[in-house]
Amino acid sequence: MKKFDFVFWGTPEVASETLEILKQNGFLPSLIVTSPDKPKGRKLEITPPPVKTWALKNRISCLQPEKLSYLEAELPSSDLFIVVAFGKIIPENILNMPKIGSINVHYSLLPKYRGASPVESAILNGETETGVTIQKMVYQMDAGPILAQEKVRMNPDEKALDLRRRLIKIGGEMLIKLLKNLPPDKPTRLERSGGGELKGVEQDESQATYSKKIKKEDGLVNLEAELPSELYNKFRAYHIWPRIYFLRNGKRIIITDATLENGKFVIKKIIPEGGKEVDHKE
Repeated sequence: MKKFDFVFWGTPEVASETLEILKQNGFLPSLIVTSPDKPKGRKLEITPPPVKTWALKNRISCLQPEKLSYLEAELPSSDLFIVVAFGKIIPENILNMPKIGSINVHYSLLPKYRGASPVESAILNGETETGVTIQKMVYQMDAGPILAQEKVRMNPDEKALDLRRRLIKIGGEMLIKLLKNLPPDKPTRLERSGGGELKGVEQDESQATYSKKIKKEDGLVNLEAELPSELYNKFRAYHIWPRIYFLRNGKRIIITDATLENGKFVIKKIIPEGGKEVDHKE
């Protein structure tokens, strides 16, 4: 198999786990671009993003630009950019730098749930299926031609963390298949122009929906006003962060365990503000 040069762009664990899948299959980037270190935790200690940690462990050069507008001069000539949850909009002139182009792994069935929280949004909306899409990137959020797509059935009790783990594995396998098809001297299912540029199926803009960036306050629920199914979907979507909570006498009560039983939202465990996890009593 012909080797090619690629730069990987990503920041959180979903990206570092994808890097590990690439490594296990013999694909290592020549360079990694990720976000700057940031304060984290109660002590606000400066902490590197998971992708930087992976880069250091694997001795791969890593850039952490504060702004992308001046990055072009620092990027090497390469065949491909692979982007997984980078977290910033990449300028068009940079997207167009690689010989083959820039591709992105997105955890939804595009054009559904473009944006920052596709996994959580699918759960919040009670979807029964979701999937992974690999798209050729354009200078419009998650709107590029589709190069590969795979559907996945969702478990009715599946939480965002578990679903994301499944999608990362599937997305990694899809990415490996696509990369193995890239060398021009091998047969490929991807349509290619005479210049070797990747083409795909254009997205139907009329079907596009969007997912927002999740905020801490999104975890606030109203146990009286919201439907049991809505509460349960929020619990599943926000189980790790920001976690759902309700207010009692002005105090925040975090719900750490809950089920949907006979159409009723049943709270099993809670963490009262300033306290420890305890069983919930009606």
